[in-house]
Amino acid sequence: MASQMLSKEELKEKASDEIDSRADEIVAIAKAILKNPEPGFREIKTAQLVAGKLAELGIPFRAGLAVTGVRVDLVGGTAGPALAILGELDSLIVNQHPHADPVTGAAHACGHHCQIAMMFGALYALNQPDVLSALSGRLIFMAVPAEEYIEIEFRDSLRRAGKIDFLGGKPELINVGEFDDINLAMMLHTTSNPAEKQLCISGTNNGTIAKKIQFIGKGSHAGGAPHLGINALNAATLALSAIHFNRETFRDEDTVRVHPIITKGGEAVSAVPSDVRMETFVRGRTMDAIMDANKKVDRALRAGAMAVGASVNIQTIPGYMPLDQDKNLSEVFQANAESLVGTDNVGYVAHRTGSTDMGDISQLMPAIHPYVGGASGLGHGADYVIEDYGLAVITAAKVLAGTAIDLMADGANSAGKIIAGHRPNMTIAEYLKSMREIASDETYKDE
Repeated sequence: MASQMLSKEELKEKASDEIDSRADEIVAIAKAILKNPEPGFREIKTAQLVAGKLAELGIPFRAGLAVTGVRVDLVGGTAGPALAILGELDSLIVNQHPHADPVTGAAHACGHHCQIAMMFGALYALNQPDVLSALSGRLIFMAVPAEEYIEIEFRDSLRRAGKIDFLGGKPELINVGEFDDINLAMMLHTTSNPAEKQLCISGTNNGTIAKKIQFIGKGSHAGGAPHLGINALNAATLALSAIHFNRETFRDEDTVRVHPIITKGGEAVSAVPSDVRMETFVRGRTMDAIMDANKKVDRALRAGAMAVGASVNIQTIPGYMPLDQDKNLSEVFQANAESLVGTDNVGYVAHRTGSTDMGDISQLMPAIHPYVGGASGLGHGADYVIEDYGLAVITAAKVLAGTAIDLMADGANSAGKIIAGHRPNMTIAEYLKSMREIASDETYKDE
């Protein structure tokens, strides 16, 4: 009973002390994951590390969620809402990164290894009996797969095999019901931008859809009989130009981004290319802006094929919803950030043109996705590394734990007010329906 009389500040002090006492262990988790990078839905070793650490603690957990996800629930001293603290398991593919896997090219060029470590730091802090008993409701710690939307062809093969429905980790976890019993969610991402300071509050992010494209021409001898072929690479090149010619129609306030790549340019230099493949994202601040740009991209793809008499298959795949962070939840986080690093060291970014599947969570419940410094280099680049693990992992763990205490102590009064004042953009059923309606697979042939 005595522990329940501790103030929020006393609970935070106990949480901070626990994180400090295990700082080396917590940072070691991040560095172990750094040395074993794995891209989305392939995070076998990383998930095993998470499961192993939970087993050492003797905490029941569930693994294999959305292929590689791991979840543990901690129950507070009294009933209340459920708060999820998330960490992402996956890496990128950046062959030139100093910590890249020499075989796969996988590398943590976005700092996700720190997310899992800071999640464990918060777990250690909040799992202390005299802290946990003073909290109401449940704390869910979830290691989630496949936030980086890469290897679309591989992920689509998993979908076609019935192993997943959606190509992103959090959308798939929503799909399999892992967010059905959660009321609020938060996570913290690393940043290398000095302007964002030591901790950074954010507002919104672009959403995105993905497209997998195949131009189908007719093979022929490139030197002896090019006139008998249909050059699919020319069709793709024309389509790229047509996409570029549409850019002046994208409104600045919609922050549209379209950035295609050619993943297969032909079979042999001696043959007229008959099979050319592309991938692209179509990003925007709102779903309306995304779908408007998507129509223009489809039109450009068809035009490229039509111009040379080729065919084009356009597969549109649901990606991530725009991120819209809950202001009241952000204020609780910001207060903890300022108490840890000082007001002058907390930055703010109103909108980001990148995308995250935390956006999908934010459509359903109060959610935040702030940032922590400690990195250098360009995000997703070969030079993106963590320089200050004390900030990127230890301070990060403390701000997550402190925010959780503010939300869930005192009968979870703060969390309850945030939940009551939040109006989700859609229900889970509406979200799943909307995502499925985005998907299409059509082939356009020259007649």
